[in-house]
Amino acid sequence: MAIPENKDELLKAIADNYKKLTDELSGIPVDLAEKKELEGHSKSTLMSINNLVAYLVGWGQLVLKWHDKKSKGLDVDFPETGFKWNELGLLAQKFYRDYEDDNLKTLKTKLDKTTNKIIGLIKSKTNKELYETVWYDKWTLGKMIQFNTSSPFKNAKDRIRRWKKVRQLK
Repeated sequence: MAIPENKDELLKAIADNYKKLTDELSGIPVDLAEKKELEGHSKSTLMSINNLVAYLVGWGQLVLKWHDKKSKGLDVDFPETGFKWNELGLLAQKFYRDYEDDNLKTLKTKLDKTTNKIIGLIKSKTNKELYETVWYDKWTLGKMIQFNTSSPFKNAKDRIRRWKKVRQLK
């Protein structure tokens, strides 16, 4: 799928990639979702399916936090307070810890809720607000949302598909 360039394309990319991701997540046994067998977000680390979903929830929650703070005229620490853009592996580890007590079912519910809130946010914005106005640094709000939703959804789906193939899961 092409990189979204407007509101409608962004909504479609999120919907399509989210559907494919949730299809891949369905049927994964809870006990297998806890095993650290996937290449992690930091070099030379392993993560579980649960960690991967926690990562997606974490980034989605950051998007909502960024928007909330900016809409109130508050300063935003990008990407997150205490982290720099060159420390995204450490931020991923934080997301894993934030949701370490959640099982796959709970994480999927949190991802559903977070994604639905982001879709609501997108729907509340005009195309101009999403794609014709610089929102952070050189990026538009639409691009920042895409970087943290549809693109990582596709990446996660591909990782899970490879993992399932190796484990011979359908």
